[in-house]
Amino acid sequence: MILYPAIDIRGGQAVRLTQGDYERETAYDADPVDAATRWVGDGAKFLHVVDLDGAKAGQPKNLERVGRLVANVGDCPVQLGGGLRDLNWVKAAFEMGVERVVVGTAALRDPGFLEEALEVYGDRVVVSIDARDGKVSLAGWTETSEKDAVEAITELSKRGVSRFLFTSIEVDGTMDGPLIAELNRVAAATEAKVIASGGVGDLPDLRVLAREAAPNVEGVIVGRALYEGRFRVSQANAVLKRPSR
Repeated sequence: MILYPAIDIRGGQAVRLTQGDYERETAYDADPVDAATRWVGDGAKFLHVVDLDGAKAGQPKNLERVGRLVANVGDCPVQLGGGLRDLNWVKAAFEMGVERVVVGTAALRDPGFLEEALEVYGDRVVVSIDARDGKVSLAGWTETSEKDAVEAITELSKRGVSRFLFTSIEVDGTMDGPLIAELNRVAAATEAKVIASGGVGDLPDLRVLAREAAPNVEGVIVGRALYEGRFRVSQANAVLKRPSR
């Protein structure tokens, strides 16, 4: 299982939100590049970057910063989300050197966009399903729909999505532990790969994920616990070596 250190950019800084609430923000690094190079220096195999300003605005707002980050992390691949709701923005992100893009709201609201993005970029497109109490949230987590997360993933899998990012918003940024049952409920609805996000607070949480998460859960995104020194990237990498089943 792959650890994805999270670098959320807002107002030019690396920050973390609690439960997706823009009013509950903690700033950690004045320059997101500092966070990125720190994680890579300790063994990160992939970085997860989110343009929070872009997610809220509906179009990227920090691409220049992302480009500088990508240029400073060497061979470590980066996946980028936040406001990528138009194929031109997706193209711009790839031209800056990101390995994958993460799309959320547009994947659900604009079938044509998703179809074209998948046709052009294939498995480099990750679809984010962010859910609160099992219901999908949209527009940078500012809107809650009535669509069940399982229903959304089932529909999107039929449309050719090969990798999902699933976030349990109610525990995101809380370090209260991941919602394994909800993660596995969603993962069981697809044969696609799934990246988990939300709630990890310590190494025992990672051990539980490695042991109990569905076989198609290939990775986990961690933010606050790393920033606050609960464990190091190198320690997490060791814990996430999944036992044989």
